[in-house]
Amino acid sequence: MSSARDEAVSPAASIGPGATGLSGLLSGLRVIDLTRNLPGPFSTRMLADLGADIVKVEPPEGDPGRALGPLFQALNHGKETRRINFKQADELAQLRDWLATADVMVDSFRPGVLAAMGLDAATLHARHPRLVMVSITGYGQRGPWANKAGHDLNFMAISGALDQMRAPDGALAQSNVQWGDLAGGSAMATIAILAAVFAAQRTGQGRHIDVSMTHGLHAHLVMPRSTAALLAPMLGHRPGAGEDLLNGGLPCYSLYRTADDRHLAVGALEHKFWRAACEVFGRPGWTDRHWQRGALPGTPDALALREEVAALVASLPLAVWAERFADADACVTPVLTLEEAESHPLFAGGLAVQPWREVPSGG
Repeated sequence: MSSARDEAVSPAASIGPGATGLSGLLSGLRVIDLTRNLPGPFSTRMLADLGADIVKVEPPEGDPGRALGPLFQALNHGKETRRINFKQADELAQLRDWLATADVMVDSFRPGVLAAMGLDAATLHARHPRLVMVSITGYGQRGPWANKAGHDLNFMAISGALDQMRAPDGALAQSNVQWGDLAGGSAMATIAILAAVFAAQRTGQGRHIDVSMTHGLHAHLVMPRSTAALLAPMLGHRPGAGEDLLNGGLPCYSLYRTADDRHLAVGALEHKFWRAACEVFGRPGWTDRHWQRGALPGTPDALALREEVAALVASLPLAVWAERFADADACVTPVLTLEEAESHPLFAGGLAVQPWREVPSGG
């Protein structure tokens, strides 16, 4: 089989999982990864970071993501790569042989493609009953939108999540973080994989799980759906931009522009943090003007206080506010650029890309 070949994707120097102490948790778990682009590769990269053996299977010309260099490395380090022609029966037979020793298969094909290649659940489970199959698509395997094309921006738009990303003046922001792909796709797929593998180990039976990125993202809207039910009777309508608890409606939890056109993130949601923030602001009279003291979104005092805080923050540059709040336990932080964040002490040594670290014995 001339087009089937193995290669390794070398780990990026600062991304190795060993530093977390968790790189062996999934040792022995073998995953065949048929995904491309962002959602699937990020999911299987997390599994690789935890010690899973990932075999990334690409078409003869390679994953289109290879053209993006650093992104491809970030998503696929620690994986073994093989290439096959998905249109050749003998090479699909080779893929089925690889699946004989696998625990998981992850794909991002459109609905119906797996069946056309003889890789549907009925066929594979007849030969490998313990195999866990996870299919990541934009809108799910069934339903009127199943075969529609889409990207992260579309999933964000249809799920209702994009509408939540508005400034208080109603302006809609286009996020440079792919929440649909990553939160609705990668995270949900990873949870599904681990849960299904756990079940297969106990029951001996695998399953085929449908991960819809749009539905996964919609499930994350638990907060705005809940607060809308809480605030609508008070406001007389569902809260809009700048009216909800966490989108600017509370003066104690909002973004404020500084004198140098940067922003300060005031996240003093609880009264004790707001009290600490007021001390740093030099405004002790603001302390009891808090939602836990009755200043709910939309009330005259909340609206007035927001303007007062905005005027004060706008009087000084961000660096001054960052220094003043550096040692305060007030949940107030500067809004950093990506470049600034990468040099922040929190992310020193390349540990930024790892969300987990083992707590040493004894604390």
